[in-house]
Amino acid sequence: MVTLNAYLLVSGLLFAIGFAGVLLRRNIIIIFMCLELMLSASNLSLVAFSRFNTVNGLPNYNGQILVFFIIAVAAAEVAVGLAIIVALFRARRTTHVEDMNSMKG
Repeated sequence: MVTLNAYLLVSGLLFAIGFAGVLLRRNIIIIFMCLELMLSASNLSLVAFSRFNTVNGLPNYNGQILVFFIIAVAAAEVAVGLAIIVALFRARRTTHVEDMNSMKG
């Protein structure tokens, strides 16, 4: 049987990989994917806590319902984020963060 510690270890590892990617990478698309990896890691920990929190012998599904809404909001966030990235690429012809240092076109 897999314990809560194993889920939290995997979640922490995924979050650390995503955080390192945000700090170390220069490509805005890779940074965006690492942010999504961090969001997935937090969702995994929410589901794990929800699964192992029992009330009268039954699992408490509140965390899993919250994850469902987080995934729905994340889908909209991905659509808006990718639209912004495409607009930045069309304006600057690059996806590197260092080249986008001013707000003027």
